[in-house]
Amino acid sequence: MVVLEPVIGQWYLNRSGDVFEVVAIDSVEHTIELQYFDGTVDEIDGERWALEVSEEIQPPEDYSGSLDITADDYEMSSQFIPKQDYQDPLDYIDIDYVEPE
Repeated sequence: MVVLEPVIGQWYLNRSGDVFEVVAIDSVEHTIELQYFDGTVDEIDGERWALEVSEEIQPPEDYSGSLDITADDYEMSSQFIPKQDYQDPLDYIDIDYVEPE
């Protein structure tokens, strides 16, 4: 069995199918800090690393997992319908108007 060397910033896949990134290595305590795709942080020792890590992988294309955001958080509102004749760039800014007193 080939044991992969942990590298900070590299993404890996463990035998359970979990995707994670190495975020820190403590050479004194011989531990490796991981951040899973869902944002969970974990710390494992070198022995557990050798048993659980199966392969290096490319970083996920979808960055939103560890940020805990959903599509609703970054999509435009469907209520806004732009004018047919684009004249004023301010027509495309979502502004909350306050009625004068």
